[in-house]
Amino acid sequence: MITLRPLLRILSGARLSIVANNKRWTDKCKDLRCFHTSGKMSREQHPNDRLAEVNESMKRGAEKAGNAGDAAVHTEKRQKVSEDQPLDEKKFQKRKVVLLMAYSGKGYHGMQRNMGSSKFKTIEDELVTALVKSGCIPENHGHDMKKMSFQRCARTDKGVSAAGQVVSLKLWLIDDVVAKINAHLPAQIRVLGLRRVTGSFNSKNSCDARTYSYLLPTVAFAPKELVHQDASFRLGSEALQRVNQLFSRFKGTHNFHNFTSQKAPGDPSARRYVLDMACAEPFLRDGAEFAVVTVTGQSFMMHQIRKMIGLVVAVAQGYADPGVLERSWGESKVDVPKAPGLGLVLERVHFQRYNRRFGGDGLHEPLDWSREEGSIAAFKEEHIYPSILQAEREEKSMLAWMATLPKHDFQATDSGLQGGRDALQDNDEDENRSD
Repeated sequence: MITLRPLLRILSGARLSIVANNKRWTDKCKDLRCFHTSGKMSREQHPNDRLAEVNESMKRGAEKAGNAGDAAVHTEKRQKVSEDQPLDEKKFQKRKVVLLMAYSGKGYHGMQRNMGSSKFKTIEDELVTALVKSGCIPENHGHDMKKMSFQRCARTDKGVSAAGQVVSLKLWLIDDVVAKINAHLPAQIRVLGLRRVTGSFNSKNSCDARTYSYLLPTVAFAPKELVHQDASFRLGSEALQRVNQLFSRFKGTHNFHNFTSQKAPGDPSARRYVLDMACAEPFLRDGAEFAVVTVTGQSFMMHQIRKMIGLVVAVAQGYADPGVLERSWGESKVDVPKAPGLGLVLERVHFQRYNRRFGGDGLHEPLDWSREEGSIAAFKEEHIYPSILQAEREEKSMLAWMATLPKHDFQATDSGLQGGRDALQDNDEDENRSD
C-alpha cells in the first residue's frame, strides 16, 4: 500500500509557496498602480504650475524675438547715421588743436560771440561760420560751441585788433585745413597757424601771459602847451626816457581796482602782475610820428591797459603829478582816464609751462610761432596798422580824447567821478573784455 502522507505533505508545501508568491506579486502591482495614480493625481492637482511654465516659456520666446527686433532697429539706425554722415566725418577723426589768429577789429564788436544776438557781429561769428562751411565741424557745433570744446585765450574789446590770438577747439583735421578755413573768412581775419595739443588743453587756463601793444601818435606824450602841433610834433630821446620811466613803475604786482570797473579795493582779483611795459622808438608814417607801447602781464582786466596808457599820458602832458600812480594802487578811488581802444592790439600769448611739460614729449609741438613770424608781420602791415592809422587820421580819436583830460580831477577820490565819466565814454561798448 502506497503511503500517501509524504506526498500530501509535499503538495501542501508547494501550494503554500505558490500562494505566498502570488501575494507578493499582487502587492507589487498595487504599489505600481498607486504610484502611477499618485503621479497622475499630482499633475492634475497643480494646473497653475503647469500654466506658469507655459507662460515663462512664451515670455522667453518673446524676449528673444524682441531682442532680435531691437538689434535690427539699431543696425538700421547705425546704417542710416552712416549714410547721413559727411564724408569728412567718416574719413577724419576729431582732434584737439589750437589756431593762431590775426584780425583787424574795426567794424566788429569784439572777439567773443554773443549767442542769440545777431545785432552785433563779432570775430567768433565769422570764425564759426568758416569752420562749418569748410567742413571742420558739424553745423550743430556752430550753435553750441561747447560741443567742440571751444575756448579763446583772450577776449578783446570792440574795435581791438589781434596779431597773435589763440583759440583751442576740437575739429576734423581735413586736408589743407588752414587754407580751407581762410577761404571762408573775410580778408581782415586770418588763421595763420595750427598746432595739435593735448586733449585737456584749454587756451585760456594754459596761458602764462599775454602781450599787448598800443599804437598812438607821439603827440600824446607832448606837454599840453605843445599838443596843438599835432603832426609836426617829434618826441625827443629825453622825453621818451621820461615816458619809459613812468611805464616801468607799473611792473610788479599792484592793486588795479582803479583801472577797471566794478572792482572793490579789497577784491583779490584786482591784484595783477605786470612783467614789462615800455615805449619803443618813434617812427614816421604819412608825415606824422607814431610809437608803439608794449605791455606783458599774466592777465589783464577790462580796460586796464587803456587806463594805464591814459594815466601816463595825463602825467606826461602835465595834467597829473607822477605820484598819482602810487595813489591809484591804494585803497582810495582815483579818477583814471581811459585812452581810446583804437590802437590796442593783442600781440602774443605765452605758454611756457605747457611747452616745458609737453613741448618736448615727442608727441606734441611746442606752442611757438616762430615759423609764422613773417605772416604775422605781413598781416599787421597790410591790415592792422593801416586800419588804425587811417581811422586816426579820419576820426582823430586820440586828439579828441586828449581834449577831455582837463575835465578829470586827478586829486579827487570821489567814487562817483570815475564811474560817471567812464559810463559816458563806454556808452557804445558791449561787455567784451580784453581778458
